[in-house]
Amino acid sequence: MWSQLIREKFINFFVEKGHLKIPSSSLIPKDRSVLFTTAGMQQLKPYFLGEADPQKDFSYSRLTSVQKCFRTSDIDKVGDETHLTFFEMLGNFSIGGHPTSYFKKEAIQFAFEFLTKELGLDPERLWITVFGTSEKFCDEVMRNWMKSGLCTDAEAIRFWQEVGIPRERIFEFGRDENFWGPPGPIGPCGPCSEIHYDLTQKPCKKGTQCGPNCECNRFIEIWNLVFMEYFQDENQNLVELPKKNIDTGMGLERIAMILQKKKNVFETDLFHKIIKRIEELTEKAKRNLRSTRIIADHIKGAVFLITDGVYPSNKEQGYVLRRLIRRAIVHGKLLGIEKSFLKDLAKEVIEIYDQFYPELIQNKNVIDNALETEENKFRKTLQKGLNQFEKLLKSKKIKEISGKEAFDLFQTFGFPLEIIKEMAEEEGFEVSETEFEKELQKHQEISRAGAQKKFGGVGIESLKTEEEKEKVIKFHTATHLLHAALRKVLGSHVRQEGSDISPERLRFDFSHPRKLTEEEKKKVEDLVNEKIKEGLEVKKEEMSYEKAIKSGALAFFREKYPEKVSVYTIFNPKTGEVFSKEICAGPHVKNTKELGKFKIISEKSSAAGIRRIKAILE
Repeated sequence: MWSQLIREKFINFFVEKGHLKIPSSSLIPKDRSVLFTTAGMQQLKPYFLGEADPQKDFSYSRLTSVQKCFRTSDIDKVGDETHLTFFEMLGNFSIGGHPTSYFKKEAIQFAFEFLTKELGLDPERLWITVFGTSEKFCDEVMRNWMKSGLCTDAEAIRFWQEVGIPRERIFEFGRDENFWGPPGPIGPCGPCSEIHYDLTQKPCKKGTQCGPNCECNRFIEIWNLVFMEYFQDENQNLVELPKKNIDTGMGLERIAMILQKKKNVFETDLFHKIIKRIEELTEKAKRNLRSTRIIADHIKGAVFLITDGVYPSNKEQGYVLRRLIRRAIVHGKLLGIEKSFLKDLAKEVIEIYDQFYPELIQNKNVIDNALETEENKFRKTLQKGLNQFEKLLKSKKIKEISGKEAFDLFQTFGFPLEIIKEMAEEEGFEVSETEFEKELQKHQEISRAGAQKKFGGVGIESLKTEEEKEKVIKFHTATHLLHAALRKVLGSHVRQEGSDISPERLRFDFSHPRKLTEEEKKKVEDLVNEKIKEGLEVKKEEMSYEKAIKSGALAFFREKYPEKVSVYTIFNPKTGEVFSKEICAGPHVKNTKELGKFKIISEKSSAAGIRRIKAILE
């Protein structure tokens, strides 16, 4: 069964069950407390918390989607049979508090029916896990579950038995396995019930004790039904949600592996073309499956991240993307691939997904440019780094690389720690991770100190005259107008990557894969001047960081912000229309008419995927 047919069957099944199909959200979530979209429920978080009404926005309380997801939690496991960074999650959801809402019983019935009737899986090969523990985690919040001194989801067990799963195929596990979420430090969460598929029907040496989560790889988890009943606060306390919700997620790649009768996800139609192309590039691909699979996974993740507006950088999502690309290049080197190859593989990714995600074709040039730029840049330092690494190994009397030595490789040649570890392990060496983290922390503290000066008030207290201070304040507001104008002209992928302001000019760095055309520069300049002439008001508000993000304020330097922040909104006082809203230390002018005329004097590259504009006020 081809993956496209699985998607269609899933959506059609739940639409017939009264669900509304909603599109996949971006891999870059609106919720800035997390870096990536890791589950289908993330775009629905306001509804699960009761902050928004699904009936008002969708006219439905039952929803279904195929969601693009990206997780770094399993990056070290990529290369085995099932783990990935990028994957698609098939999900069905019920928002509580409405007449058409449903909970545990219906969620279990729907899942069992879809798997056995629509997909034709043998019910004898389905095994179930539910939440059950005697740990302290089972506190008074879960008192409604208390059975014989244990915190066990007896309801879920009963409902699974009702659809035909015998009790001996239902296993109980604690928080690590059967309590989901939240997708970040705080948020909605709850106990869950996982559906596992028996791949071999042959127990390992544990005999009757061989069941789901056994390390023998007999079972594979395919679907997780989350009974979202709680909210976890910043102190990890649980409080009951006023309304109970259902959130489920089934990995497309894993169910495709089963239905296509493959031994691993990399043999499915979702990877076949990519793997085949790698095998054409090098004879070693079939001998070193781990490196081949890592490259296949990482190029897919890179393509989708770039499409959603991420560019390689040293910050947040951009840093993760850079790690993916560089890790793929290093594993290509291990396979003997000496020439640039990522664009070739990106073409295969686009061909696999173009019918379902047409935005990949639309962004093909952006994808190619970002990959080519980063690959060319890294290859220049890769060989130098490998030579230095070999010298380092030869100089060692004991087979251990210190954290400082590893950090020097990271800082000088851009080798992430996991790449250094992999190369070291191949030669029988160990790396001191604890010492590496200490070196990294010291480096980050120095960087943060620089960031405070660079982004937090531009050192206005050091200026000598009132005239200089006035000019800097004007440039500060002009920078916000420029940022907003760039996002409106070029697209929402534009992110501030740095700025520097003096009494003479402003300098603004932003993410964008190519040089601006003369027409684009003029549009940006004209838009800024248009907003200056309109006399927009500049309003300052103090609020928590979380509230600022929820209000729509832009914030691209999360690591430096305190709990309470200043938000500056530039808006039209007559219409109320907001042109710019950002977290910022200030200060700013009261009205844009104070700025005069804005003029761009230069636009050039600052780094790979980063452009730099210099501008003045006349």
